[in-house]
Parts: sequence; structure tokens; C-alpha cells
Amino acid sequence: MKKVLAIILGGGAGTRLYPLTKLRAKPAVPIAGKYRLIDIPVSNCINSEIYKIYVLTQFNSASLNRHISRTYNFSGFNEGFVEILAAQQTPENPNWFQGTADAVRQYLWLFQDWNPSEYLILSGDHLYRMDYSQFIQRHRETNADITISVVPMDEARASDFGLIKIDDNGRIVSFSEKPKGEALKQMQVDTTTLGLTPEAAQQNPYIASMGIYVFKPEVLAELLKKTVEQTDFGKEIIPAASKTHNIQAYLFNGYWEDIGTIKAFYEANLALTEQPQPAFSFYDERAPIYTRGRSLPPTKMLNCNVSESIIGDGCILKDCQIHHSVLGIRTRIESGCTIQDTLIMGADYYQPYTERKSDCEVKPVPLGIGANTTIRGAIIDKNAHIGCDVQIINKDRVQEAEREEQGFYIRSGVIVVVKNAVIADGTVI
Repeated sequence: MKKVLAIILGGGAGTRLYPLTKLRAKPAVPIAGKYRLIDIPVSNCINSEIYKIYVLTQFNSASLNRHISRTYNFSGFNEGFVEILAAQQTPENPNWFQGTADAVRQYLWLFQDWNPSEYLILSGDHLYRMDYSQFIQRHRETNADITISVVPMDEARASDFGLIKIDDNGRIVSFSEKPKGEALKQMQVDTTTLGLTPEAAQQNPYIASMGIYVFKPEVLAELLKKTVEQTDFGKEIIPAASKTHNIQAYLFNGYWEDIGTIKAFYEANLALTEQPQPAFSFYDERAPIYTRGRSLPPTKMLNCNVSESIIGDGCILKDCQIHHSVLGIRTRIESGCTIQDTLIMGADYYQPYTERKSDCEVKPVPLGIGANTTIRGAIIDKNAHIGCDVQIINKDRVQEAEREEQGFYIRSGVIVVVKNAVIADGTVI
């Protein structure tokens, strides 16, 4: 694995995750109370003994840069690194990244300097745990030009993914990116050939690409140079290459969630609280998920009722009710609050005591959740100042709304309070 070069694609502007991506790149979005999305693929690489890792990004990359530089420092005795490569103008190419393939194409000269045995191309907004060494081993055993990691998929979500058909040897013979209608029906396959039971195959009649690829270096270079006008792996380069190259499918049968939308992101976070065992766990010591060590104090709870929840480090909770929620680092909740089915991302700093006090008369509104506030079915981004007697409950059951001037959006029925928002005392959303 020491010869493998990993390339993590940071994604575009992250419009489907907006407003969480308003001030940060998609891979820098916090998850599970203390991690960021980028920690998932980077940790999978480290656990697979792949230590040469580039992250390609072009939008709002300041917090991502900061997180990576503070988190991943390999010793000087090996060639390991995690490095950000932002879009840049050159004499040959004055444009920003136009797509996944274009991003790799613009930095191919740098990647080739490492003379890798394979390129491992990953996405920065998925939640899963995977040993990439098995994936790469399969690529080598089949002498594939490209190998794509795939999962069985049900009908309801199939049109959100690139779908494939394979022959008896696992070779991909057809690839269609996000097909709809009749084109979708044509991509149905008998997934018992992947080892699924007849019942599971009936529920999952499609094979979806995870957007994770292994390329032979010479094949990647040839395809990128030959198809300069093609900018995306899933939409253009791989469907065209399936006719001329040996493209193999690698079945991944663990938990995998594409959390590129607000609803999927919200549900994936709350699913971490499930009992007795969530579908994805951060508690696996054999393959840990790494993140920045912050040296925060333990969480303090004063007369609280907490059930089915995850509480991050350094929180201060007073006389409140918390159910089926995820609280991020440095979350502060005053007395009389009810938090339910909610993701609170926490804060980047502690507000000095002289500025906050528990008194609801304090102005401006202090950092954290004020007294006697109720929050249900919401995402509260970092550093939110939420006043006393506030109700964030989507009382009118609105599905979509944009209230940026008031500090919140509603996406698929989930209220998203934006980063640094100030919600005044007594507000009802």
C-alpha cells in the first residue's frame, strides 16, 4: 500500500448541503459532535496503511486547511502526508476545477512525480469504514484498468447514483449516471449474482457506484489526456471507458451513506445514537476515526435528563431535557431547555463569564442555548446565539424556506440555524 496515492475530492460548492457549506468546504462540515467529514476518508486511508493523501478543493477551504494542518502530522521518518490542493490558475489552464476528472487532470503532473502503483480516488462526503487494501488487492488480482466500489441499491434512491451492470466475471459492461424513468428500469439487475439472498436482491435490484475508484496510473493519464473536454468521472469518463477498458466492480457490503444533502446528513448524525448498536459506530478500536485532539475539559451536566444522545467534549448543560440528539464540542445549554431529535454542532470558543451570565436580561444574546428554549428536529450550526424562551419546532411544518436575514433555513422539513446566527428571546420558528 506504500506505493498507492490517495486523492480525496472535496466536492464543488456543496449547494445540497447549504447553508452548512456557506462558510466552509463540504469536507470540513462537522459530524458526530467532534469530527469533520474529511476525517472519514483520511482515517480509512491511514487504517489501510495508505499514507500519501491529497485533498482537492476549491470552495471556502480555510477551515479545512486549518483542520488538516492541526490534525494530520506524520513523523519525518516516512513519506506520509495529508495535503490540500486548491484550484489554481496556470498558464495552461486559467479555469477553476470544472468537475471531478478536471480537478485530477489539473494536478496530474504533481501526482505523477510520486510514480504510484495505483491511484485511489475518494469522495469527501461519505460516511463508511472501509479497508482500501482489500479493494486495491481485488483491482490487482483482476488486472483491471479501473475498479469501482459498488453497493446494492433500492429503487427509491437508485436514481441519485451512478448505476452499473456487470457480467459473470464482475466486469462492468454498462454504466449510467443518475438515470431516470425508462433509463432507470433498464439498469435493473439480478443482484443475487453479488451474493445477496433472493429477498435482499428483490429489495435492492440495482448496483450503485460509491464514487470510489482505483486506476492504473497509465490508464488514468491516458483517459484524462485523451478526453480534455470531459470533466467528470461518473458522468463522462467512466461510461465511455467501459466500452474499451477492463473495468471491474468491487462489492462493498458494509454501512455506507452518501451524506451530500441536509436530510441525509441530519439522519446519518441522529442514527449514531441508535440502540443497542448503530449501523455505523465510531467505537471500533481496530479501525478508529481520527480527528483533531483539542484537550478540552470533560462535559459537565447539572441535574439533566439525557437519553439516546451523544454529548461531545467540553459541554456545560444545566437542568435540561435532551433526547435523541447529538451535541457538539463546547455546547452550552441553560436550565429549562428541551432538546429533541436535534444536531447541535457546538462552538469554537468559550464566551467569558462576564459576557454571558445565566440571566435572560443579558444583551446581546450569549453564545449557546438560552433558558426555557425548546428545539426539535433541527440542525444548529456552530457559534449560534439562541435566546431565552425560543421555540425552534417548525410549528407550521414547512418543507422549504430561506430566512437568511433571520438566521435560519428549512430544508426537507429540517430547520437549519446558520453559523454565528443570533436568535432573539421569545422567537418562534
